[in-house]
Amino acid sequence: MTKYFIPLFLFLLSCSSSQPEIYEWRGADRSGIYPDTDLLTLWPEEGPKELWTVESLGRGYGSPQFTEDQFYITGEVDSMALLYCFNLDGTKLWQTTLGREWVTSFPGSRSSPTIVDDLIYIGTGMGDLYCVNRADGNLVWSKKFTEDFQGVYPLHGHSEAAVISGDRVFWTPGGPEYNVVGLNRMTGELVWSNPGFGERSGYNPGKLVVHKGHELFVTFTAAKLLGLDVETGDLLWFHHQDVYTEEEREKIGIGDSHANSVIYRDGSIYYAAGDGNGGVRLDLSEDGSEITQVWRNPGFDSFFGGVVLIGNHLYTSGTHSQYLYSIDASTGILNDSLKIGQGALIAADQMLYYYNQRGQMILLSYIEGKM
Repeated sequence: MTKYFIPLFLFLLSCSSSQPEIYEWRGADRSGIYPDTDLLTLWPEEGPKELWTVESLGRGYGSPQFTEDQFYITGEVDSMALLYCFNLDGTKLWQTTLGREWVTSFPGSRSSPTIVDDLIYIGTGMGDLYCVNRADGNLVWSKKFTEDFQGVYPLHGHSEAAVISGDRVFWTPGGPEYNVVGLNRMTGELVWSNPGFGERSGYNPGKLVVHKGHELFVTFTAAKLLGLDVETGDLLWFHHQDVYTEEEREKIGIGDSHANSVIYRDGSIYYAAGDGNGGVRLDLSEDGSEITQVWRNPGFDSFFGGVVLIGNHLYTSGTHSQYLYSIDASTGILNDSLKIGQGALIAADQMLYYYNQRGQMILLSYIEGKM
């Protein structure tokens, strides 16, 4: 069995020093920016001191989710999806078996938990959505991807981190009828569904956008970024990814990998879609029902790894070029680049934290878009 190591210094990747009501993918507002301070500006060559290690959690790609006193993580063991809860000293408090996990292409768990008060929302690579009790891991309710929603699997299984607004939780099965759904988060009961364009999902952890009093659920399906009204489920607008033809997209796995959550600030939505349009800025109308494309930069081509917006500058890793990029958020014009390989990016304490696919942890300073 593949071992799943969690050194304590990974605490930074999923924990905020504040105590938000919702603990979710990439921290508060899914921004990838963390409020922690007084962090090391120089790491020893061998890395920070390891305090403890947890092993044998199975296979998985999902990020751990930290609260003020515990952390939660998923893994796949013997084709089953497991959710674990630990104290911050590495002591296991409980584990629960959810159901079948994805074991074909890139086998292992995918989802990062979303935690609200005493409930945890977690999905599997099979697309099933579970709500469990935070205290003991006992099941509250579950929804089956194919049975309940006639969901359509992407090539590498379903990958999504549940989005919460009030008493609702949002999920993207990608089927012809239940393409995007809003559920009662306490019971799992269907509140609304939208057929969208009937496309399979796009491996996307969606985003709750609050724009001038209007709430939107923004997520990718295979060829489109969708903006839906949170209350009604109405499709307000979409932004098409035009890199591939419709015929090319008929082959599952072509042009449908959009794994970065969008960024929202001051009426603008920013996204990086390496399997689509690249980097894009969209401005929302006053009521959020329409979009206008302001710029597009095909070279800002991150498939996954995250985007952060600091000041007026966007940072992400390129997929085809192996560069870490900084671009101007107003214009989309390149500010700076470093060839350090594909990787995952967060920010904290005036530094960029970058972990590339060669296993190197890199700390970077930045000043006005320069790294």
